[in-house]
Amino acid sequence: MGAMTSEATPGAAHQIRSLTVLPAQREDVELHTADGLTLVGELALPADSEPAASLLTFHPLPTHGGFMDSHVYRKAAWRLPALADLAVLRFNTRGTSSPRGTSEGTFDGGDAERYDVAAAIELAEFRGLPRPWLVGWSFGTELVLKHGADPAVEGAVLLSPPLHRATDEDLDRWAAFGKPLVVLVPELDDYLRPEEARRRFARVPQAEVIGVDGAKHLWVGEPAVARVLNEIVAHVLPGHPLPLPTHWDGPLGTA
Repeated sequence: MGAMTSEATPGAAHQIRSLTVLPAQREDVELHTADGLTLVGELALPADSEPAASLLTFHPLPTHGGFMDSHVYRKAAWRLPALADLAVLRFNTRGTSSPRGTSEGTFDGGDAERYDVAAAIELAEFRGLPRPWLVGWSFGTELVLKHGADPAVEGAVLLSPPLHRATDEDLDRWAAFGKPLVVLVPELDDYLRPEEARRRFARVPQAEVIGVDGAKHLWVGEPAVARVLNEIVAHVLPGHPLPLPTHWDGPLGTA
């Protein structure tokens, strides 16, 4: 999605709203899978510095409207390069369309998408993106749990995991993998709520299950988005000042 950039009024701090786009280097990218597909995406990097860490994002179910522009990821890409020096990769998994374009292939329910996960990790390695963390949301959490235990990644953050496709075997693989697993579970989730999530993820000793009061599966509303982004930064960049700023006094744009 394009952004119309404007200069902020000198000396005036502007509130960061749902359509605020903060400065970053943004470029369209292509990911190439081992089974011969080209996937389309965007990489957002800090405007004037090297990234401190990287987020590789995996969107919700494409057959139910999930794509690279799903709002939490769009806002992460618009804000976190400027607010936390994070690189943010978002892309359409196979067969998924957005204004950026359509990724080749067809939806495969999380099976052949293993190649999409690998392609994202390979792009991060090729581009030299530091300290990559996987971030999955809903269906994207299934991809992370089933296919994301790669030695190149630092850990993973799961948003609203339904645990429909991911099995106990997948959880056991993450337990053996040993890398951090941060699980954000809405209090009012449609599929998996905090108490059940704590029971299911108990087989992953390093999993940190965080119940989020009042939140729903889609994290609608600025307070929910802010909670997600702050939790991501807290775990990916320990020691980074929090909460993230809610105002910006430099150049900005709107989508």
